[in-house]
Amino acid sequence: MISAVNLTKKFGDFTAVENVSLSVARGEVLLLLGPNGAGKTTTVRMLSAVLRPTSGSATVSGFDVLEQAHEVRSSVGVLTEQHGLYKRMNAFDYLKFFAQIYRMKSDDIDTRIPHLLSKFGLGDVGKKRLGEYSKGMRQKLALVRSLLHDPPVLLLDEPTSAMDPESAHIVRNAIITLRSSERTIVICTHNLAEADELADQVAIIHQGKIIRNGDPEQIKVDLLGPAAYEIAFAEELNGKRFSLPDGITVLSQAGKKMRFRVENPSIDNPILLRTLLQEECQVVTLQKIPQSLEKAYLRAIDQLAEETNV
Repeated sequence: MISAVNLTKKFGDFTAVENVSLSVARGEVLLLLGPNGAGKTTTVRMLSAVLRPTSGSATVSGFDVLEQAHEVRSSVGVLTEQHGLYKRMNAFDYLKFFAQIYRMKSDDIDTRIPHLLSKFGLGDVGKKRLGEYSKGMRQKLALVRSLLHDPPVLLLDEPTSAMDPESAHIVRNAIITLRSSERTIVICTHNLAEADELADQVAIIHQGKIIRNGDPEQIKVDLLGPAAYEIAFAEELNGKRFSLPDGITVLSQAGKKMRFRVENPSIDNPILLRTLLQEECQVVTLQKIPQSLEKAYLRAIDQLAEETNV
């Protein structure tokens, strides 16, 4: 659905994006992860055919961003940092204006606008002027605008910025419901918790370059090592030693808990449980210790700095 090869954008002597290559399949959510100024917004503007690449190529929904810019713009919904809201208009009139630009049918306009406003908690303020909206409300309205024509590709730049926790939760849930086999979503963010929750694929961008790209769980393993597990027992361990099977490395043992790393969880964890039960240990839980995408991201940046200084 989205393919970019060596996408580059220069502004004079400054290179904002350098040789970015991405491939996002139909139905996937890609998180473009990086700090402010990393090149996320510039990349989205090129993919939405708003900004012409200096070099490289990209197709979105089968259309070339250079040769078929109009078709690209028709097939994407874009949420940008600067919303361009007309503050004297109310939400209904504002959305109707854009729906007509998209050449939507009148019947579709009359049903879709109330549905989307309600979905994002704006149904009761549809007649208010946009100048009276809070920052979070404006952000949600801009997201509604990007969804009006039900596009197959969504390009969302910081979709939950300036939102209170409740509004951000509503938007994240809405993004989850928007995922389908027919829609591809790219989200630019520096919110690592958001990335952990939403991403099928993560691309870490730093100083205009993609430094990591792939499945978020695999990225965590590559950068942080295999996941660790924790067993909670019913009683204090008090230094108790176990006959552990091969492949189990104990990381810590204190109180009622033991943490360990395992080479092959699907094989070794069941063996470990059977061993503990045979030794009459009362196991309450066995669970994987979540690995943080934040730690993986910081490790990627550290690795890049180490390589640069070599």
